[in-house]
Amino acid sequence: MSESLLARLDPTKRVLKRAQYEAFEFSLFDGDVLVRNASYADPENHEYNVRMVDGVPTACECPADERYTGPCKHRVAVAIRRPIVDAVERIQMVADGGVVSNEQPEPEVDDDSKPEDCDCDVLDDYFPCWACVDSGRRELPE
Repeated sequence: MSESLLARLDPTKRVLKRAQYEAFEFSLFDGDVLVRNASYADPENHEYNVRMVDGVPTACECPADERYTGPCKHRVAVAIRRPIVDAVERIQMVADGGVVSNEQPEPEVDDDSKPEDCDCDVLDDYFPCWACVDSGRRELPE
């Protein structure tokens, strides 16, 4: 993919921040991702299926994804967690009769300098901002 997944989705800053800090739980389900928001007292009432097409979270069952322009926080939460996107792609490939390779691509890092839109200062030291993840400067924790 030539452009980053996040650039393709183009979320608002508010949606991106919520996708980073809310307590999402993910389950793979029929080639898609079931996203549960455990930030709520009743997380079972805040779970939605995110539809994946060719490694891109294209739709979500939540009211916000239907009501507003741009992706919802559930779609962005999936997109910024590359291991989840990779796992869905593997499941879909196997379901389609493809072969799974265990090789991991090397991250493309052109520059180790801090991105201009870095927000790591306002986040926990353990969790990087998306600008640093997207640039390859830092990786998301497992």
